[in-house]
Amino acid sequence: MNNDFLDPINAKGMPELADSTIALDFLMAAKNGVRNCAIALTEIATPEVRATVRNHMEEALAMHEKISDLMISKGWFHPYNLSEQFQLDMKSADTTLKIAELKLFPDHTSRLGTFDTLEKNI
Repeated sequence: MNNDFLDPINAKGMPELADSTIALDFLMAAKNGVRNCAIALTEIATPEVRATVRNHMEEALAMHEKISDLMISKGWFHPYNLSEQFQLDMKSADTTLKIAELKLFPDHTSRLGTFDTLEKNI
């Protein structure tokens, strides 16, 4: 990764990284849904509402399982192998640091000559 944020080489691997990040965010949202339903179940007094919230919690658990299975099959999540998960987390942290170090507002932003233009003397 070089310091030119417009260089296409910096986008190498980004689609998969974006997909795994979105999947992880979705997994965390499903986990929070399960947690919120479990907390709500301890506060509910009526049997009808309790049954409805329990059904929502079971659906959230099923969603969490599906997302986890997808992430495991893609190699984005290693819940049973901590050393592999640690290496994946370190790679993600390293990529995050590299992105943070990119100079997003370079001093020289002219791209004349990089692309074909109608007027050569702009």
